[in-house]
Amino acid sequence: MTIGDELLLGFTVDTNAAHLARELAEIGVAIVRRSTVGDSASDIAKAVREALDRSDGVITTGGLGPTSDDMTKPSIAELFGREMVRDEAILQSLHERWARMRRKGPIPESNFAQAMIPEGAVIIPNGHGSAPGIWLEDERGRWVAMLPGVPREMRAMVSEQLIPRLSSRMSADGEQVAGNGPPPVIMSRTLRTTGIAESALADLLGDLGRSIDGMSPAFLPAVEGVDVRLTSRDLPKAEAIARLDRAFVKLREAIGRYVYAEGSTDLASVVLDLCRVAGIRIAVAESCTGGLLGARITAIPGSSDVFVGGVVAYDNSVKTEMLGVTRETLETSGAVSEPVAVAMARGVRARLSADVGISITGIAGPDGGTEEKPVGTVWIALDGKLSAVLGVRLFGDRSEIRARSAQAALDLLRRQLQSG
Repeated sequence: MTIGDELLLGFTVDTNAAHLARELAEIGVAIVRRSTVGDSASDIAKAVREALDRSDGVITTGGLGPTSDDMTKPSIAELFGREMVRDEAILQSLHERWARMRRKGPIPESNFAQAMIPEGAVIIPNGHGSAPGIWLEDERGRWVAMLPGVPREMRAMVSEQLIPRLSSRMSADGEQVAGNGPPPVIMSRTLRTTGIAESALADLLGDLGRSIDGMSPAFLPAVEGVDVRLTSRDLPKAEAIARLDRAFVKLREAIGRYVYAEGSTDLASVVLDLCRVAGIRIAVAESCTGGLLGARITAIPGSSDVFVGGVVAYDNSVKTEMLGVTRETLETSGAVSEPVAVAMARGVRARLSADVGISITGIAGPDGGTEEKPVGTVWIALDGKLSAVLGVRLFGDRSEIRARSAQAALDLLRRQLQSG
């Protein structure tokens, strides 16, 4: 359960619930429902009460701060019939944290609310922020784990504190019920593809797109491409891994060149690794993407040993003066054309002394399209040690066309690198 008015209003995207679901599935915890409530004590208490009626435990994130809208602890304490009491150890840690941060003056009175906890609760240490987590359990064994809403703090506490606690609890319960056998897990793996539509990918897989070793693939389309996810349930971890390994061999063989990675690996990271192996340094020339390709590449740590730099040639004068595209080529073929893309790639490679130049020129819209060159028309070129040209018609709004253009450029480079 994620808590906060900012989540309901849409000002903050809820990433906490997705992270918790993935982490809990790894140890075999089944999520029966996810919900979001606002900063209302009555709404929080009602939602937790209903959740405890249908499950063994509830995890909440948010509402543990020092301000008046942080109502998680008192509302759940009241639900459990517990008083709020001051924890001296938390109070001391607040003083120590304030001193380490070298703040002037006394701690604001509002911060002392973070030292108030439900009577009988167990503290879940937070080594990454000021608000500790709380574990509260009733006489029937039903429990609520309250965690901070700040994603960085929540994720660290889940890994360091909550997962070990739940694993130990599940192991103890499992030994009492079913002996010492390994507990079942819910395990998912994802194969990343690009350059192929969801429907075409399903057709390519045929029967495998409906079931692989008893698992039904989930197709997850996004701007970067289509992810294919398989989930194994109710098997011990070793068996689940083996089952997924076998299925992924079949998937990779069927999908072939459209596969670029597993998990959450960015295509830019794959390309950088391939460039390192080949000893290639790259430079980019961008028009419609306005630096997005360079940003994708430099977002990967260590990219400086491959990426030389780039030129955002948005105006035609930059294309001619910085990249050597001739006015004649621009007038004859237009800025969005194969000849201009080739000239841009050649120019940036020479200008920045790179091994390979990559260029993108296109019409991202919503205006600027013609019958001959509609919105979404994009040309991509490679020049130097690798040479290729790609003309595509991309769909979506302006931001999606720009993002798909950068992905297509990375994929063109990947394929050329892998082809030798």
